[in-house]
Amino acid sequence: MAASTRAQVISLYRTMLRESSGFPSYNYRTYAVRRVRDAFRANSKEEDPKAVARLIEEGQRTAELIHRQVAVGKMYESQKMVLE
Repeated sequence: MAASTRAQVISLYRTMLRESSGFPSYNYRTYAVRRVRDAFRANSKEEDPKAVARLIEEGQRTAELIHRQVAVGKMYESQKMVLE
């Protein structure tokens, strides 16, 4: 993986974790963080540049989706659970 691609992937990973941590609900938050970590771990061995580019594009779309869902979740926030 090229250095610029590696930096792009790391930046995307951090962005997705940061966005996932914004969910107001504990259950959604832990689920989203776990899914992001699992997805990046599962694809960490990918070497094909085209596949890596496709995965980065998919990750960017997912980050945008997470951002929208966090915004909607904050609009209709419920009471905090005891765990939070």
